[in-house]
Amino acid sequence: MNNSTIMISNKRLHVEMFGTKDNPAVLYLHGGPGESCYDFTYHQAERLSEDFFVIAIDQRGVCRSEMIREAEDFGLMDLVEDCEALRIELGIERWSLIGHSFGGFLSLLYASTYPTSIEKMIVECPTFDFELTSRNLLRKTAQLLKKYGKEDASALCLEAAASGRSSKEITEMYGKLSDELGEHRMEIYRFNHDHPTDYYAAYTEEQWEEFYDRSEVHYKRLMDEGEIFTSLLPKLKEVNQPMLLMLGKHDAVTCDVQIEAFHTDVQNGETILFENSGHTPHYEEPEKFKEVVCAFLSKREESINKTFAL
Repeated sequence: MNNSTIMISNKRLHVEMFGTKDNPAVLYLHGGPGESCYDFTYHQAERLSEDFFVIAIDQRGVCRSEMIREAEDFGLMDLVEDCEALRIELGIERWSLIGHSFGGFLSLLYASTYPTSIEKMIVECPTFDFELTSRNLLRKTAQLLKKYGKEDASALCLEAAASGRSSKEITEMYGKLSDELGEHRMEIYRFNHDHPTDYYAAYTEEQWEEFYDRSEVHYKRLMDEGEIFTSLLPKLKEVNQPMLLMLGKHDAVTCDVQIEAFHTDVQNGETILFENSGHTPHYEEPEKFKEVVCAFLSKREESINKTFAL
């Protein structure tokens, strides 16, 4: 493994690289906005680096990357430009993408902006439309709040999900109402807990607090800019590259409307369902995740759907 700090657009970007440059290059884009690549590399870097040159980043302003300053211009397209600048910096002609959750949103935006830079795309439990995702997450949160006896908060979730509020308002309400679950909040996302990530072993508690503060600035700046609330569903028709949609059977992020749009609009798309996963197949079913990624990116003759039954 090679952990590096690389200057991209005058910002220090945390970059992790695994495997050799002789192998096909794959860029991993984490979710959030404001998560980290740490969870993915913990479970997948060693598995995938035998076959691929794996590059994973903490996006601009997130976690171990340099913080976004108050007076600094920053927006969604900066994240796309950072990816393209990193590709050029590393001397990679074309690479494939693995985008998780918001990283799937970012992958689609990147591929539509720089199509000649992308070989293939894998989107793992993505959102392509923040409003659709937030409404669906509110519905799942309502179920869990009811399960834990918080009937009033559950009713508020259902009211918000059905309301005519704006995308930003819906997303903010989801954030507040899901916090009502307290220690049970991760049940919104994870179904299988058999492969825990030892998050706190690598850094001190003080370091993690600093990382979270940076990520919160990143998240708030994107929320205030508002470009993340523009639906990317129309861009699915523009994708020419082979594209794999990974779904967790118990995930609420990629709702039915988004799945149907993928099936209808993507010219060269395949879908794989992870039966024992929620939002994070790379964590919940790590070995199957690795096998699916290798099969799709290695251009094997048999399709993913023939290799792994849906």
